[in-house]
Amino acid sequence: MARRLRFNGTGSSSGGCPSVHEDLDSGEVVVHGPPLTDPEDIAQLQHLSEGEVAIVVPRDLLVDWTPKERTRQVRTIDLDEFGGLFEKFEHTAWRLETRRRYASDETNDNWQQFVETGRADWTFDSPYCEAIRKQTDQGKRVERVRIVDQPPTTGQLYLLDNARRNGVMGEDIRNLWRADADRLRLPAEDFWLFDSRLIALLRFDDDDQLTHVDLITEPAEVVRCCMVRDAAWHHAVPWKQFTAEMGSDA
Repeated sequence: MARRLRFNGTGSSSGGCPSVHEDLDSGEVVVHGPPLTDPEDIAQLQHLSEGEVAIVVPRDLLVDWTPKERTRQVRTIDLDEFGGLFEKFEHTAWRLETRRRYASDETNDNWQQFVETGRADWTFDSPYCEAIRKQTDQGKRVERVRIVDQPPTTGQLYLLDNARRNGVMGEDIRNLWRADADRLRLPAEDFWLFDSRLIALLRFDDDDQLTHVDLITEPAEVVRCCMVRDAAWHHAVPWKQFTAEMGSDA
């Protein structure tokens, strides 16, 4: 079975080698770069076995992109503490949404109304809405990229309608077709990135219920998520344009 490799980063400004990948199952690190070829250099290496190849990489590549611990260092928090993060961020809160269904969406009256009519009457009296409006009124940015299947699931259509409320609160919502997300090799992770320094990785059970959140501050992980954000944001389509194009296609 092929390894599940995740690209961590590269030391090349042109996007080539040398680069670092990480095996998501074993934790092993795969580094590739130019081979060491000078016979006099190779002769100085100890324990180089037959079939092995020595490669040369900048020290900064290992400092910047190799995991600092065998496993990611996380602090798990409950949903109440997670909600408090939206009161505390200083500048930006950015979200990647990749799932086809969020069970929590299906427990309110808006969901039933949307299923029956294709549109919901959104209100703004929830703690989340109050927190976001308070933050965006101060000029802070709240942004999301939502991945959408073709055809969209009911849950994704619900969130496309929900973006009307998000926009009124000052959020900037963009969408990306899953085929494009796969082409960009975006991870199948749901996370918030606060102030480009704190990752809140959302954890779901088999019933699509959000159960807890892992907080990650490891620099290499934060930079990786910043790279994901930049790629997703660059290619995603603003919500109004996305929905208009969906309507014209239909």
